Formats: sequence, structure tokens, C-alpha cells
Amino acid sequence: MTEQRRAALLPMLALTSASILWASAFIAFKLAFEAYDTMFVVFGRMLVACICFAPLYPRFRSQPYRKGDWKPIALMGLCEPGLYFLFETAAIKNTEAAQAGMITAMLPLLVAVGAHFILKEKVSLRTWAGFLVAVVGAAMLSLFSTATENAPNPTLGNFLEFLAMICAMGYTILLKQLSRRYSPMFLTATQALFGCFFFLPLMFLPGQSLPTQFVLVPALSIVYLGAASTLGAYGLYSYGVSKIPASQASAFINLIPVATIIMARLVLGEVFSLGQYLASALVLGGVILSQDNRKPEGERVRIP
Repeated sequence: MTEQRRAALLPMLALTSASILWASAFIAFKLAFEAYDTMFVVFGRMLVACICFAPLYPRFRSQPYRKGDWKPIALMGLCEPGLYFLFETAAIKNTEAAQAGMITAMLPLLVAVGAHFILKEKVSLRTWAGFLVAVVGAAMLSLFSTATENAPNPTLGNFLEFLAMICAMGYTILLKQLSRRYSPMFLTATQALFGCFFFLPLMFLPGQSLPTQFVLVPALSIVYLGAASTLGAYGLYSYGVSKIPASQASAFINLIPVATIIMARLVLGEVFSLGQYLASALVLGGVILSQDNRKPEGERVRIP
């Protein structure tokens, strides 16, 4: 394999691996919530990631810093893991893992729409049409859902997952800008540290309780979330985004719903109804419809 082909392949492999790890996070969250409260699970995830990063922190001291960058870095951390995990953990408590994973397919469209309004990038009519179709599909996914013991309010859960994707959109745009000046590992470690400080006080909110016992599978799920789904996935995604345009990188998120549905079926025994499969096809169809490869006047949607 030539050096040029390897350089082109590595970002794609990194983004594919990140998407699969994130898909597994929906399953790990469900398992962790069987014994522990939401804020403890998320704080534990961030803490494990920080511990994994500990050997690298001395190297980060040599990272050049541009004055004023604390603002976009803090905003990135607020978008994700901050608000993103607040919405996503609440979503997973209310809906099935497979449904939450399906909503993530809308992220590439949200990135394109966000680039239009925030960065004034041009978005084609085809992309807008695809966005509309995907939104309709996501709404239908909720309409065809019924409450169960593991998904007491799927409509609310799916809406909260949609809000999480809006936060992920802001994170992706900010990450692309910051990755020009900072290494992927530094940005990922910064996220984990920000998440620790953000979620620590939230563990003591009313309705939250600290663990009183050790339960093996939920505890291992938290370790997995921190080491694999946070350290591994965010590191791989940051690397991929630093090498290719964010609008292209976000397209790999489409792998998450497919992988989540398979894992949810195998591990949690979740099964979609015919209506939910049709709604899911509508979501993915909207994503495919939005992929306009024509470049009529310069690049269509490219986030700098």
C-alpha cells in the first residue's frame, strides 16, 4: 500500500471505528443504568477517560495555545460532553437504544444546516429536501413506538436524542475549527476534563443518588464507556475530522444506527416493528437523498 493511499485510508478507518464504538455506547448505557443513576454513570465515564489520559497530560504542556481559544474550547466542551450527555442520558432512559441510535443518522444533515446558518455555507435544495424527509422519518419512528418497561416514553426520548444531535452539530463545527491548531488527543482530553467538572456537582442534584453497592456488569459498562466509547471513539473521531472536511466526516455517523440496531437485538433483545423499520428507512433515505455530490458553484457544504 502506498503512503498516499494509507494516508487517505487511515481517517476513514478511524471514523468507522469511532462510529462502531459510539453505537456500542447506547448498549453500555442501558446496562449501566440497571444499577446506577444517570449523572454518576456519565461522571464515571468522564473520570475513567481522564485516568486513561493521565500519562499524556505532561506532554500537553508543550501544546501551543492561541490567546482567546479558551472560549471556543469551553463552548465545545459545553456542547459535548456537557449538554450532549444531559440530553442523551435522559433519552436513553426513556427510549430504546436502537431508536436513539437511529436518530443519530440525522447528524450529517444537522451539520450541513448548522454550517448554513452559522458559517453561511451554501446548502442545496436537495440537502434541504433530505433533511425534511429525515425529520418526518424520525417523527414517524416515535409515533410507531409503544411504551415498555425499558422505554417508558419513547416519544420524549427520541426528541431528547434529537436535541443531543443539535449539540453534536455544534461540537463538530467547533472541533473542525480547533483541530487546525490543536492535536486530536489534546482536544479529547480537554473534553474529558471538562466533563468531570461539569458532571461532578450534578451527581448531588435531587433525584440522583450515589452508588451503595458494586454491581459487576453495570460497573464494567462505565469503565467501557470511559475507556472505549470516550477515549477511543472521541480520539479516533477527532483524528478523522482533523484530516478530512467535517461534513464528510459526519457522514460516518450513519453507521451508528445500523450497528446499534444489531447490538440492541443481540444484547438487549430489542426488536423493531414493521412501522419502525419503515420509519427508519425514511430517516436513512433522507440522509441518502441529501448527499448531493454536484459542485455547481464551488464546494457545496464544506466546513473550514
